Amino acid sequence: MSVSSPGPTPGFLVWRLANKWRVAVDRAVAPLGLTHAQYSLVASLYGMQRAGERPSQRRLADHTGLEALYVSKLARALESAGLIERARDPRDPRAVQLALTEQGQAVTRQAITVVQELLQQLLEPLGGLGAPRVRAFTDELTTLLDAPLTPSASNDSKRQGTTP
Repeated sequence: MSVSSPGPTPGFLVWRLANKWRVAVDRAVAPLGLTHAQYSLVASLYGMQRAGERPSQRRLADHTGLEALYVSKLARALESAGLIERARDPRDPRAVQLALTEQGQAVTRQAITVVQELLQQLLEPLGGLGAPRVRAFTDELTTLLDAPLTPSASNDSKRQGTTP
């Protein structure tokens, strides 16, 4: 909360909504053996595969907004569970390509259905998935996500010598 604002700040509300969503998705996909982070990875991979792409771990990290090292860790766990295959990229031996296995595709389709139902429930107060308010909300979120965040020099100098 801000000193100058009597109510919650937009940052606090975004943080609360993100946590609410993460917990809800974690609970919803747990019976399928997935976490929210794993769901984000397999659902993104599913969409990319359907578009004819076999992305590298780096490409998938860029797409999901997850750190490349975290994607690598998730991919190893998903490979151990038999949901994805990891293979060296023939064009770049340093890169690892990812693909869903048949089992991975089946689990991902189930998870997408579960999460879509959850999303409909979350967005119901705004009119549901196809509502004009939801489209406007999505546009606003996209604008915020597309805006680069770079700390200002004055903030960096203020932080020197202090602990967070």
